[in-house]
Amino acid sequence: MHPHEGEPAPDFTLGGVPAGAYHLGDQRGKIVVLAFYPGDFTPVCSRQLQSYEEQRQKLVDTGATFWAISTDGLEKHERMAKSYALSFPLLADEGAVVAALYGVRSLMGSAKRSLFVIDAAGIIRYRHNDPLSLSYRSVDDILRVLHETGLRSQP
Repeated sequence: MHPHEGEPAPDFTLGGVPAGAYHLGDQRGKIVVLAFYPGDFTPVCSRQLQSYEEQRQKLVDTGATFWAISTDGLEKHERMAKSYALSFPLLADEGAVVAALYGVRSLMGSAKRSLFVIDAAGIIRYRHNDPLSLSYRSVDDILRVLHETGLRSQP
């Protein structure tokens, strides 16, 4: 069973890069965008994260918290962040516990490429799963979702 739109987002705490503990419950009162991705240093994931970094200011301007989550460990996330000069948090879901909570754990044990938008009350307002993990939602797609769900005004 995984959470659907309109249901509470499962709470979690994960370590991440920049170093720290990232607790979803601490984000109450803020819009949160969670981008699950299969793994660091893979072709599509690298393009996805670079694209988010290149357009990071658009995300920052929404006031939303943006976290990228994979099942890779902190050391690999650190190398990924440095290699691509990523400034948003990369969270380490080793063991795919959070991916399983959100219903996006693959048969191989990694996270499926998925996007969740969680409102200020902790309710999932949008979820998108890419069944083959071959494409990703762009920053413009994320901005459109924030607008369509009423979580952001029109630019």
